[in-house]
Amino acid sequence: MNSTTRSALERVAGHQQRFNAAFEQYFADLPGDLPGAQLGRFPPRCLELLAQLSLRGGKRVRVALLYEAASLVTGEDVPGLAEAALSLELLHSHALILDDVMDDSPTRRGGPSTYYACREELPHHPQAALGLAMMVGDLAGFLALRVLSRADLPADRKQALIDVQLGVTTDTVIGQVLDLERDVLPAPDGELELLETVVEYKTSRYTVLTPMRLGLLAAGQDLTDHEESLRRYAQLAGLSGQLRDDYLDLFGDPDTTGKPRGADLRAGRLTYLTRQLLAVTSGDEHETVKAALGSPGCTPQTVDRIRDIAHRHDVHTRVQSAIDHYARAAADEAASWHRHWNGQAVTLFEQLPLWSARRTR
Repeated sequence: MNSTTRSALERVAGHQQRFNAAFEQYFADLPGDLPGAQLGRFPPRCLELLAQLSLRGGKRVRVALLYEAASLVTGEDVPGLAEAALSLELLHSHALILDDVMDDSPTRRGGPSTYYACREELPHHPQAALGLAMMVGDLAGFLALRVLSRADLPADRKQALIDVQLGVTTDTVIGQVLDLERDVLPAPDGELELLETVVEYKTSRYTVLTPMRLGLLAAGQDLTDHEESLRRYAQLAGLSGQLRDDYLDLFGDPDTTGKPRGADLRAGRLTYLTRQLLAVTSGDEHETVKAALGSPGCTPQTVDRIRDIAHRHDVHTRVQSAIDHYARAAADEAASWHRHWNGQAVTLFEQLPLWSARRTR
């Protein structure tokens, strides 16, 4: 790791540490700030489940992008960033909870998913467990907008931030719906285009573009002349990051990722990686992959066999090459920002996709 990358990662780690402390304080204060939070047994349990998931790990990439986007414009403290950071991570918790319900995923961030925690607590009431998990997810989404609406900002700037966050909530839902379509319906002729569209709506806009737009707007930047470049960067970085997630699902270390290998296979997710596997295999190998797709009972031994098949056909190299390609293109796009923004912050945006392309979790 070169010194530039190390410096960028140290700054990201600093944002992460400061935010984690603020997030803990937010959840400590929330029960006393939310009317009805202590009524009955389920409302306080919802808050506990949301806090447990939200505070248990997480790379806080969105938080880092938010603060560094503001740093592109100014080195001064920017009002509204703390609330925007909370809003981003609450919305992320909302998305994770719904993802785990859709995928029937038992674990998240090294612990039980919210859905499975509810199932364990209500073993004789499966519908109530599902409903409770959905309510925890909904609560996270509503709190994300609530915290941003309370930011101490001029009305026009606050509204601009809320408009961005409202827009990405809609985009994320569309991405989720397209994700379901991708995994259920026969692939159209432009299957790669559909994959890229899913990533754009579910990852690029949500993970990269929105934090950057929030940070720049909070810092007073007019986005008119920069929107096209920001979108290109977000799409390229988002594709690279999503492909790396797909890669780690099969080739990552569960002790590091916090998730069992093969979750995408068991959920029947037709990711770029699983499509590559289906395209290059035949005979018994092809049937092994097909049988595992969408099978919740797919064993770790079967996943290990599929991983061996992938290595045999060099799928890991193909996918990693695509990851690196998009990461380099994102870095090149960020390099064009040196002519009008703070060089140190621009360098971080150059380095992040390259680091993410080789991350282990």
